[in-house]
Amino acid sequence: MFDNLKTMAATAANNLFSTADAAGTASEVGIIDMLSAMGLGVLMGILISVLYMFTHRKSSYSSSYVLTILILPVIVSVVLVMINSMASALSLAGVFTLCRYRTVPGDPKDITYVFFAMAVGVICGINRNEYIWFVFVFYAVVAAVLLIVDISSFGKCKTSSMTLKITIPEDMNYVGLFDGILNHYTTSWKLRRIKTTNFGSLFELVYSLEMKNDADQKQFIDELRRLNGNLTVVLTLFRYDDKVYEQN
Repeated sequence: MFDNLKTMAATAANNLFSTADAAGTASEVGIIDMLSAMGLGVLMGILISVLYMFTHRKSSYSSSYVLTILILPVIVSVVLVMINSMASALSLAGVFTLCRYRTVPGDPKDITYVFFAMAVGVICGINRNEYIWFVFVFYAVVAAVLLIVDISSFGKCKTSSMTLKITIPEDMNYVGLFDGILNHYTTSWKLRRIKTTNFGSLFELVYSLEMKNDADQKQFIDELRRLNGNLTVVLTLFRYDDKVYEQN
């Protein structure tokens, strides 16, 4: 029984390598092809990382994320080169399943640069000699779009999602108390949570609101303080909030 299994395994292996040799003879690559793909991947990775840093110059970014974007085209291009020189058991979709990435909570458009770097790596690994110009055309088009979007502020929202926390005395009637101020400085708002603090001597009101970008935030807070007895008022961006309420 074991002899039969060994024979079947050997036959299957011979058939696999025979098929690989027949299908992959034309796609044999050498050290020059690999070095050229890696060099082109490094060059494109540097260009993509520079583009990422330029478009995020007004906001913070992680140096490790920049390094990831820089090295990702090199890794993907080498994987493509190896696939072209081995059995075609792995498909092009398999390359993307090998690449697992994780980003910290931040700007969702960062994922765009991850796929941008992966696509460039695929082009560097497949079109190494004949269509080397294609990777530069692809980079130029995508980079131009990203720069135009960044400079023109295309799609920028006119409001900011923020969280407002107001502390009031326990004997103060808060129903409708801040409605006029909220309607003036925001486009929409909603009372999300009410809780007692300081052993029940104070109430904390938590609002989610869409703050107008041209609104004077200091004046907004000053008007709230005049109504809540000059107690604590906290205004934070939605992304930095402690996520105390449910999603819509």
